[in-house]
Amino acid sequence: MRLRESTRIARRSLLGNKMRSFLTMLGVIIGVGAVITMISIGRGAKADISEQIKSLGSNILAIRPGSQRFGGRRFGRGSSRTLKYDDAELLSERAEYISYVAPEARDRAQVKYGNKNDSIDVIGTTPDYQRVQNSHVIKGSFFTAEDVLYKKKVCILGKTVITDLMEGVDPIGKQIKINNISFRVIGQMEEKGSMGPWDRDNRIFIPITTAQKRLFGTDYVREINVEIKSKDDMEAAQKEIEKLLRRQHKLATGKESDFNVHDQAEFLQTLEDTGKSFTYLLAGIAAISLIVGGIGIMNIMLVSVTERTREIGTRKAVGAKRRDILVQFLVESLFLSLMGGAIGIAMGVGGAKLIANLAGWKTVVSWDAILLAFLFAASVGIFFGIYPARKAARLNPIEALRYE
Repeated sequence: MRLRESTRIARRSLLGNKMRSFLTMLGVIIGVGAVITMISIGRGAKADISEQIKSLGSNILAIRPGSQRFGGRRFGRGSSRTLKYDDAELLSERAEYISYVAPEARDRAQVKYGNKNDSIDVIGTTPDYQRVQNSHVIKGSFFTAEDVLYKKKVCILGKTVITDLMEGVDPIGKQIKINNISFRVIGQMEEKGSMGPWDRDNRIFIPITTAQKRLFGTDYVREINVEIKSKDDMEAAQKEIEKLLRRQHKLATGKESDFNVHDQAEFLQTLEDTGKSFTYLLAGIAAISLIVGGIGIMNIMLVSVTERTREIGTRKAVGAKRRDILVQFLVESLFLSLMGGAIGIAMGVGGAKLIANLAGWKTVVSWDAILLAFLFAASVGIFFGIYPARKAARLNPIEALRYE
């Protein structure tokens, strides 16, 4: 009964000054909402990247220039220029364990159609790209080996390019200009969606020889992706690629390779570890708002103790014990934090969905993140409510009754 009475008194006290109670809860509301939103964004990005990499299959190897190490693993630097189209052709012809090879020469270019123009990612590659990247044409056709051989000026467009640049018209057979060079559209790629802030449909695909010789003026490639015949041959394929490319690059024994080879599982693990750390970092930063909110609760509760000194003295005079006063003020503090937590949860879930709709990012709202944020809010309410509650409980009833 004492707890029920304390709850009733606490509710009446807080509802008696709604604006002050709401402003007190604001820090907790923002903190809980921010924690849930940040965790949802972090987990969404990780899930999106994982799905993208897993969709490529478990027997894909990526070869990139440079030998930069990150998280104990080697990853190429995009600015390094140590891989060439000749390397891809060598692997296609000589590698025993490789079934498909898809080199990529990539850069941004100014693309024009009619009176509209935009800066778009242009990827020069080979017909094997569809198989290796699990990304296929849904309308028209992909370019052929003959188009690559003769450096044909043909292209395949992503969904976003068609929507934004061509305003949704049927692109097949139309002419567009890439860096003022005319290309004929022969196909439309299937929709892949966004990966965080990166739109995978805002791309144009052209033959790699056309990209290098007619557009970019280089023989370097950004990366070479290969599909291995069997997952059991991954280790043997890596060694074979290392051997063939080191010989091609004329690297002496003991000299570090000017390229790196890694499989998708390794890359996925690194991304997941990084994404997890990033998510915790975002949640930690957002949790600071909860601490600030807790300090706000303690401040208001101390003010409340001062304002209600005579009330506390009266309650003690008619038989209320220290424990009763302590529980009353702890309940008020907990009520503030839990109400703020509930509103914050609604704002966090709503914020995650709003970001997903407006920015097109994938967000994942999980029950464990909601529960964690709610329990943390409750802990904040109890922790920062203890001092004001103890101060109220220790008031001398005679001095409290004399307080003006």
